[in-house]
Order: sequence, then C-alpha cells, then structure tokens
Amino acid sequence: MARPPRNPLIPARHGVAPSCVALPQPAAGTAPWPGVLDFLSQRLPKVSRADWATRMAQAEVLDEAGRPVPPDAPYRGGTRLYYWRTLDVEPQVPFGEQVLFQDAHLVVADKPHFLPVTPGGRFVQQTLLVRLKQRLDLPDLSPVHRIDRETAGLVLFCVRAQDRAAYQALFRERAVDKVYEAIAPFDATRVFPQVRRSRIEEDADTFFRTTEAPGEPNSETTIRVLETRGAWTRYRLEPVTGKRHQLRVHMAALGPPLVGDQFYPHVRRGPNEAEDFANPLRLLAQGIAFTDPVTGEARRFESGLSLEWPSP
Repeated sequence: MARPPRNPLIPARHGVAPSCVALPQPAAGTAPWPGVLDFLSQRLPKVSRADWATRMAQAEVLDEAGRPVPPDAPYRGGTRLYYWRTLDVEPQVPFGEQVLFQDAHLVVADKPHFLPVTPGGRFVQQTLLVRLKQRLDLPDLSPVHRIDRETAGLVLFCVRAQDRAAYQALFRERAVDKVYEAIAPFDATRVFPQVRRSRIEEDADTFFRTTEAPGEPNSETTIRVLETRGAWTRYRLEPVTGKRHQLRVHMAALGPPLVGDQFYPHVRRGPNEAEDFANPLRLLAQGIAFTDPVTGEARRFESGLSLEWPSP
C-alpha cells in the first residue's frame, strides 16, 4: 500500500512526523460512525476513547487543512486525519549517538546498542531518527536503511525528501559495500573464510525472528576471522543481501552464536522484557562504502565504536 504524500500543513512535533489515517466512505444508506471519535476509538483501539477525546480537546488531531478536529466532530468519509504518536511510558536508552558526517544530502551517525532507528512499539522519542531530527533541526530527515535495535554502528540518513529514492535504491540494488564486526565463541572445527548462502524466511513460531529454511538461497554473507582471544573470536562479516537478522541467523547456523544475542539460536528474553545493558549484542555495523547517486562522490564511512570483549 502506497504511503500517502506528506501534507506540508501538518508539521512534525518533538521530532515525530504525524501519522495519517484515512476515513473510508461508508456504503450508501449506512452510518457506522456517527462521529470522528467513534471511528478513532473503534479503528485505533490501542488508544482509549477517553484518551482520543482528550487528544482532540487538546488540538492533537487535525484535518487535512491543519485545523483541530474537536471531540464532537461528525464523521466525514473520504477525508484524512493526522495525529502524533505518543507513549505514556517509554523505556530510556542511556547511551548517546554520534554524528560522524553531515552535508546537504546525508547524515551519517553511529547508533549505540539498544536504540531503535525509527519509532515503533515501545519507542518513539528514544529512537535515533527522532533524536537526530531534534538535535539537528532537520524535520525531513529519513533513514536510508536500518539496522537492528540491538546492533550498534553506522546508519545513513537522507536530508532532503527528493533524494530519498536515489539513496534507498543503492541498498535495493546491492550497490553498497557493508562491513560488520561480531564476537562469538571460538570454534576450532570451522574453516574460515567461508561464504554462507541460505534461504531466510519469517519464523512461523516466533513472529520477531527469522530462520533458515529449505529452498533457493536468498541471503549471502562472507565470514572471516579477524582475531582470537582465548575462548572468543572477532569476525568480519560482509553481507551481500540484507535479510532481517541475516548475520545473527547465519552465525547461529554455523555454530558460534553472537555474544549477547537474546534471540538466536534460542529465545532467552521476551521482546518486551527489561534490557541487560551490561551485555549488548556483539554486532557492529563497522563500515560502508558506495558511490553517491546525487553528487557522484565516492563515499566511505567507518564507525568510531568498537565491540567490548566478553569476560574470560
């Protein structure tokens, strides 16, 4: 489903872009929602009717012209409403991001472990995108790609909306060289370097995981050893494809799951349980290189972060 075009009359608030909901045209002779409040409380029930009424009274629900929609507003099908997602309670991520590069087209940031790239689920303000929008005063900033919340390292953002498609095409067309580093147990039975190719699909039993499955490979990672210290090895991972959790799945399938991985090869923590900030996933988006599709420049960025070796 195509995303509706951005409405210039509806600005971001506190770094959060407005959410949009379309009001469908009821069938002739029917009136399923007498008022806007009835529609919102039925279609978006994660916010209670009382909370929707409060938001509307506080001018936090707007129509397409940017005008506040009051709690007693009648329903009008074929229109759109705008509101801003908020959370009553949001976990705090006690680590800061670093801006490594900024020009008229790109922002490159080092993301810490545990910080999501974009709003979703339990996180809105505590996301890299919202933090950077507020810090840099760039309301149109948007991520060119994403890395897992548990992963640290490089994330690229597009400054101008008109450049977004060109930068995102780089990743879609695999025109980006990506390098990750990871720490996992030493495994003397494995020979490196090696290339892992497999088919990765959604895990039918656990919605937030992926898994290797029979069939034609749709993922590829080159894995090399960088150094070994006692029981632990630091690996260099070069993904060709970008399947969700690809590096974590490939490493777990080879035998040495990443240190601090709570979901592979087995789930050890529920997705909404408290974090153990002392034991992050040892996975770092360390380097990225590509030819800039807007300026034609050769771009290469390296993370300023490093992975902490586990205790002996």
